Amino acid sequence: MYYIGSSNNPENRLIEHNNGETPSTKNKGPWIIKFKQHYETTTEARRIELKLKRLKRRDYIEKIINDKLIKTK
Repeated sequence: MYYIGSSNNPENRLIEHNNGETPSTKNKGPWIIKFKQHYETTTEARRIELKLKRLKRRDYIEKIINDKLIKTK
């Protein structure tokens, strides 16, 4: 299972998920960061997050992780 999210502090967000502080991931995990990509603005990061969540395709997510790149266009 993969979790897709955006945060200005991914390491701290990971701790919150693993401590059960996030209702949507409370009974899942433990979580590890497999891939992260920096964006200049929060708006851009959220746009990509929503795009990936809409895909719901494990093969596409695994390709992103393996390639270490989210192609936005």
